[in-house]
Amino acid sequence: MQRNKVFDYSFLALGLLIQVVTFTITNHLLPPASSLSPISLISGLLGICSVCLCAQGNILTYVFGFAQVLTYSYLCWTQRFYGELAINAYYFGTMIYGVYAWRKRLAVSGERLEVRPRALSWRTLVLIAVLTLVGSWLTGLGLSAWTDDTQPYLDAFTTIPALVAQVLMILVYREHWFLWLAVDILSVVLWLRAGDYCMTAQYAFWCANCLYGLHRWRSLGISNE
Repeated sequence: MQRNKVFDYSFLALGLLIQVVTFTITNHLLPPASSLSPISLISGLLGICSVCLCAQGNILTYVFGFAQVLTYSYLCWTQRFYGELAINAYYFGTMIYGVYAWRKRLAVSGERLEVRPRALSWRTLVLIAVLTLVGSWLTGLGLSAWTDDTQPYLDAFTTIPALVAQVLMILVYREHWFLWLAVDILSVVLWLRAGDYCMTAQYAFWCANCLYGLHRWRSLGISNE
């Protein structure tokens, strides 16, 4: 347990350091056109805290999550990523229920209060994945035809899987980490192409956090109550 705590704090510190270094390099060493708003740094720092706490099964993830949604929504608005903007409004609403759902599934583990996850069958997970892919493609068609979204298909394929992953996360199914990993990989491409390196670094770190989160949630045990 002590080793887990050391790793948790070290991993979180690494993520925060990456954000600060990325912001500093972008604003001081790259051309002025690459300069980032301080909101990018703030949103990145909040996001790192939120996902690291989620990986630990710590309900405080929601405290940082609410703040990160607000700052990230502003960044999406400036880039005209309408799918990302819509999903963050959805995040804010669902996280309110998430606090309630997680509180019902908290249990003491050593010196910690951690959530007890559920598990999906592989058949259910495959069905969810297929429906998510179809929904993403149809959403991309809609964004391409009816909006001035600058990256409609990437926007769609980071939006619809995230909608599903958020539901699974709130209901405490550990398989939500697979969907978040796919979302985070595509989001790295999305924000790299947009030129926001703080958000790119955040999502790159989130990819690593997904792998750690999946490992950690497996160690928390399964409770299908």
